Amino acid sequence: MHEREFRAFVLIAETGRMDVAARKLGYSQPAITYQVKRLEESLGFKLFTRHPTGARLTGDGRMILPSVRAVLLLIDSMRDAHGARAGAVRDQECSA
Repeated sequence: MHEREFRAFVLIAETGRMDVAARKLGYSQPAITYQVKRLEESLGFKLFTRHPTGARLTGDGRMILPSVRAVLLLIDSMRDAHGARAGAVRDQECSA
């Protein structure tokens, strides 16, 4: 499981459309479909039911959505903390 797969999953869940999620993430629709497929294979269950008008979360997809959002928040907070720390080190080096 990869961060990009999690981000695709959350955006599809929020928009209900793979094409919209692909556009927002800068991917082609086949790429976003592939990422969802890989995540579903890793987890061992379907996340969405596909319809001509979009994609709808399955029960399993609804169940894991809060956890996936929490993982992404953790990843983002680690990056923010690292960025703040790196900025502080640069500031100290410049003032020395």
